[in-house]
Amino acid sequence: MTEEIFIGKDSEAQLKALLDNRAFKKVVVLVDENTQRHCYPLVKAILPVGHHVIQIQSGEENKTLATCEHVWRQLTELGLDRWALVVNLGGGVLTDLGGFCASLYKRGIRFLNVPTTLLAQVDASVGGKTGVDFMGFKNHLGVFQEPVAVWVNPQFLQTVDQRQIKSGYAEMIKHWLIMDAAMFREQRYVGLFTEDWTALIEHSINIKSKVVTADPLENGLRKILNFGHTLGHAVESYFLEKPGQMLLHGEAIAVGMVCEAWLSVQRGMLPIEELEQLESFIFSIYEKVSLPETDITQISERCLHDKKNSGATINCTLLQKIGEAVYDQPITLSEAQSALRYYQTL
Repeated sequence: MTEEIFIGKDSEAQLKALLDNRAFKKVVVLVDENTQRHCYPLVKAILPVGHHVIQIQSGEENKTLATCEHVWRQLTELGLDRWALVVNLGGGVLTDLGGFCASLYKRGIRFLNVPTTLLAQVDASVGGKTGVDFMGFKNHLGVFQEPVAVWVNPQFLQTVDQRQIKSGYAEMIKHWLIMDAAMFREQRYVGLFTEDWTALIEHSINIKSKVVTADPLENGLRKILNFGHTLGHAVESYFLEKPGQMLLHGEAIAVGMVCEAWLSVQRGMLPIEELEQLESFIFSIYEKVSLPETDITQISERCLHDKKNSGATINCTLLQKIGEAVYDQPITLSEAQSALRYYQTL
């Protein structure tokens, strides 16, 4: 797992101490146009004097090898060696891509994640997964590589809009559904009405850290973190190619969780009343996504390229009950289509 995760009121001093005590020859901060404007001023004073800034364009559509090439060129021109540090300041797209770039540059240099969205704070920046999209498939290229540290500062959430908050909240819901039924039942009556996210963020990170520590390379248990992601990633990648209709990651995962919970019921696993609880909670937060019948076949076929698959078998994570997930559950293309059709009827 990550060497250090700093969360809460003392986290700024902890991060500064880490940077002061490590002998990084050069430090580069990777930002996008939004985090350069809103977040960089909040961390500039903590960073070593003489650090450099590289800017990329925000958005999932820019999570590509072309953007990586831009970053690698900048790192090369700045003369970074293997004793340098890349600070990834941004949401999940930026931490995924920045970690990927650092992991491949000169066979790997160190990087530090400073997640600025709720999604990145509870999911993308923790766990050592890095990657970029390729040929229309989510995170099709990537490596496992842990950052030297993650700095989670809830203050950054003031720089993002409510849609981004909802996107990150979907991953928190997923954590409760797979490992903490009590938290799910408590939070379904609270939802987004919280003034201080610190405790909820820490709770989510603890769940993910526990799973990742037990299975860092996703050979078994870590696959439970993919609940909602087989069909959710298919939906997300399909709409990524629809100008003006792109979904945020959490919005697509909300669709996937409903679909995969329904499949769990069809397998005789999840009780129907728990599916109804899950649906009512999710639809109280997320607008329904329109999935026309003409799109369902094309969306479902993207499941064939899911990284969890074994050959032609689509492997899915399903729910035994709320709070307990079961991984490596094979589903057919027909079942994937039926799940998407079910979602459309709601």
